[in-house]
Amino acid sequence: MDSMRIPVICSMHDLDKIDCEILTLLQQDSSMSVKEIAQKVGLSATPTYERIKFMETSGIIKHYSAILDRDKIGLKLVAYCNITLKEQSGKALADFEKATAKLPEIMEVISLSGRYDYMLKIVANDITSYNEFVVSKLSNIPNIGQYHSNIVMSMPKHETSYPVKTK
Repeated sequence: MDSMRIPVICSMHDLDKIDCEILTLLQQDSSMSVKEIAQKVGLSATPTYERIKFMETSGIIKHYSAILDRDKIGLKLVAYCNITLKEQSGKALADFEKATAKLPEIMEVISLSGRYDYMLKIVANDITSYNEFVVSKLSNIPNIGQYHSNIVMSMPKHETSYPVKTK
């Protein structure tokens, strides 16, 4: 494994260099077999499997998924929508989070400190469908005081893998 490709910090749960290499490999291609991973990290299949199993059961590895090309599935528009709520009580925040969780167009809901209460990452086919989403779904969520949309023009960098390395 090329150590130059293993960036930042993997310090929780006393993970060692090999664990971090395994995590990096799985993030690059989660369909790799245990045998392929073992070969790349210099272990046999059984200890590699046991390390992966430990990281799955301890919650370090949450789940596996395929990363799709959103353009090829017709989702040409990404917007970040900043939300200010009228009321910030615990119930109001929980209700807002439940309402947004039900909308598949919303990819991420991020609670913020500062000027806005939340930032939503929203995908749509185009600007027309985004506008329809805002008018027919987003604006109907109770307790939204204001929303401000930022349309993504390009994504010069888009990572899905966390940087991992030992201390």
